[in-house]
Amino acid sequence: MTTDLPSLSPCDALVAVMVAVSASDENMRTAELVAIQRMVDHAPIFADYDDDRIRPVSQTVMTLFEEEDGLDAFFGLIREALPEKLYETAYALACDVGAANGRLYEGEIAMLAEIRDQLNIVRLHAAAIELSARVRHRVL
Repeated sequence: MTTDLPSLSPCDALVAVMVAVSASDENMRTAELVAIQRMVDHAPIFADYDDDRIRPVSQTVMTLFEEEDGLDAFFGLIREALPEKLYETAYALACDVGAANGRLYEGEIAMLAEIRDQLNIVRLHAAAIELSARVRHRVL
């Protein structure tokens, strides 16, 4: 089934990475979905993005996650769609989704580690991105 997957635009790929983090623990929380929508609505990278694409992109991610080799196919699509200069952007958006509800769950931690690995995010850069997400989503 992965042979007939749609190609993704760079912004589709960024949305897909955010959805993947939210779906990674098999429980897409409202705070995470709101965070995805907020980022698509406000982040400059999405200025020309049609947010009607969020649903079909999300469905593609969910379909892939149901397949045996779906994670490999997912990262293949992401690397194909994203220019390397947006790898850290993808990781930052992913961290923001993970941090949106105030805590990271085991599945989210594993997915973030996989994203770091698959996109070859330098460990020091990853730590800075993670800290930035944590402090942005801190509550009193």
